[in-house]
Order: sequence, then C-alpha cells, then structure tokens
Amino acid sequence: MKIFKIIVVGDSNVGKTSLTYRFCEGKCLETAEATIGVDFRERIVTVDNEDIKLQLWDTAGQERFRKSMIQHYYRNAHAVVIVYDVTKMSSFDSIPGWVEECEKNNLYNDIPRILVGNKCDCTENYAVNTNIAQRLADKYDMPLFETSAHEDSECDNIEAIFLTLAHKLKSQKPLMSPSCNSAKRQQHITLKRENTINSNNQEESCFC
Repeated sequence: MKIFKIIVVGDSNVGKTSLTYRFCEGKCLETAEATIGVDFRERIVTVDNEDIKLQLWDTAGQERFRKSMIQHYYRNAHAVVIVYDVTKMSSFDSIPGWVEECEKNNLYNDIPRILVGNKCDCTENYAVNTNIAQRLADKYDMPLFETSAHEDSECDNIEAIFLTLAHKLKSQKPLMSPSCNSAKRQQHITLKRENTINSNNQEESCFC
C-alpha cells in the first residue's frame, strides 16, 4: 500500500487538529487542546481501486514548540495543507511566512499544496474576504477551500480537501488546472477509516 505524508501547517488556534480529526474520525472534536509537539492521524482512501494511506501530520503552531522539530516534521512530506482562520486576519497574513517555511524545507510548488480557510460557520465574524483569499491562493498556485470542522454540513468539503490531495498523489497530475474545482468529479473514490495514532507512541517510519 502506498503511504503519503501530508503536513498541516498554520498559526495556533486556526483549527488544524479539528480538521484532521474530522476527516479521520468522521465527527467533530468536542474539546480541542493546543497541540504540543507533533501528532498524526491516518486514514485509508481507495482511489481508482487502489488503497492509499494518508498520514496527516498536525504540528503545534507556536514557534516555541516547533523550533526543535521543524526539519523532522517537513522531511519527506508529499503534500501540504496551509490553514488559516477566516475570522482572524492575522492568521491569513501569516500565510506567506508558512509558504516560505515550506520552501526553506524543500517543499516548493511542485509539491501539492492546498489553502484552507477554517471556521466558516462563524459568519458574523468573517474577517477574510473570499475574493482576497482566492487572489492569494492563485498567487501561490493553490486551490482554496473554505470550510468548518464543526459543522456537519461541511463534511463533504473537508472530504474534498484531502481527496483532492489523494487523487493528485495517486495520479501525479497537475493539481491546478482551468477546472481546479474538480473534486466533485472524482468518481471512483471510496473511503476507510483507521484509528487515531499519536506520534509519541509510534516508531519512526521512513516518512519522518
């Protein structure tokens, strides 16, 4: 079985853990605590009759927790999800810094990258306009998804985020195209879930 390492980056409290939990466990994370160090979760998806294991690495957003493990975290990553909080402009303003950090660790735009605006259920507190976010996503050749890890109605959108990456990693076709919002047209994808795994209890693999 092919295994792909997907790292999830972004400022603290943008909902990275909630997103990975929702995708891997299929439900809302009721009480989210700040990630200290690195956790990762796994889920198996089947793309065109082939099982693929996605390892979702979720890291602390705070610099003091990340400094000693940045190289370990980025090593051999196959794709990147950059998350911001649509209600917090400062988290959106940090995106160029996260892109720069990826590139410093040899993850350039030939590595699939997706931009995700989380917490879109908080409509009354929107701070980041979708058009502005789309312009930045276009600048870095990334698809843009806006979603909520807490709303059941947004489950399909969260599925689309990671299935877009799974399809890209399986096919190695360009992620961006004139019809980049093609996640809904990916017909032959079925899903399986595996239990959450904490990296503190996991032996180091070839993806670390």
